[in-house]
Amino acid sequence: MRLTRAVDAYLRHIALERGLSDHTVAAYRRDLTAYTSWLAERGVDDTDAVTPALVADFAAERASAVPPPAPASLARLQSSVRGLHRHLAREGVATDDPTGRLRPPRAPQRLPKALTVAQVEQLLDAAGPAPERAEPGDETGIRDRALLELLYATGARVSEIVQLDVDDAATGDVLRVRGKGAKERMVPVGSFARAAVDAYLTRVRPELARRGRATPRLFLGVRGAPLSRQSAWLVIRGAAERSGLQAHVSPHTLRHSFATHLLQGGADVRVVQELLGHASVATTQIYTHVSVEALRDVYATSHPRAR
Repeated sequence: MRLTRAVDAYLRHIALERGLSDHTVAAYRRDLTAYTSWLAERGVDDTDAVTPALVADFAAERASAVPPPAPASLARLQSSVRGLHRHLAREGVATDDPTGRLRPPRAPQRLPKALTVAQVEQLLDAAGPAPERAEPGDETGIRDRALLELLYATGARVSEIVQLDVDDAATGDVLRVRGKGAKERMVPVGSFARAAVDAYLTRVRPELARRGRATPRLFLGVRGAPLSRQSAWLVIRGAAERSGLQAHVSPHTLRHSFATHLLQGGADVRVVQELLGHASVATTQIYTHVSVEALRDVYATSHPRAR
């Protein structure tokens, strides 16, 4: 089979049968387009013409590029190539898998950056007023406060929050979140976030909805259209700038802080895994390292014989 056709079939497979997100599929498409273009330059356009030596040369060339790619990007590129050839061999399209001996690079483990509880509160206050302090003219701030309160209260990804419908938040103190692979999970919502969302639903969303076409989405932009992931990121960045925080704040910062604070408070790692929607507990365990580092810091500054 021609490689271009094989790639198209594989991308349909991971999108429809494995349920990977549009963002992930787009990343795989970029990786495999680079891979097939590299092979085409060497006169290879058939799946059975790909050899282990070619795959190894491609991986080596990419790894030695200038500037060097990030380890995570290189690992994803190799994962895309490996996934393609494994799928072709499994489906009987290709006779062999030429990536059998390809070993992914070891990416250095980077601990996620979490804010302190005080820093989270500072960020939330910069996003908008608490419901009891909101005044006429604070509509955008009420929405932004509800968005950030919900991100911190649930640990959901920004992409998951902007995909929420009003009905997903209509079950009182529980939120229905659709995660990666279209998997649903139920996440508790604390009283602060619930109050912020209720204030947004009653005081702000009806007017925003009136400005645009009917949509079930929970969070709307100023023109009534569903709030995009990029717009949510701008809300977070704006709150971070107004807060005066010196710490770096990214779309994932509140998710990292949610997990870290739960573990520091004594939550079981498997419970945190379920709340975050991680497929493997190994992904969640990185946050236990964050907590251990915090314990070391406290010990070093508090124990009289620590140094």
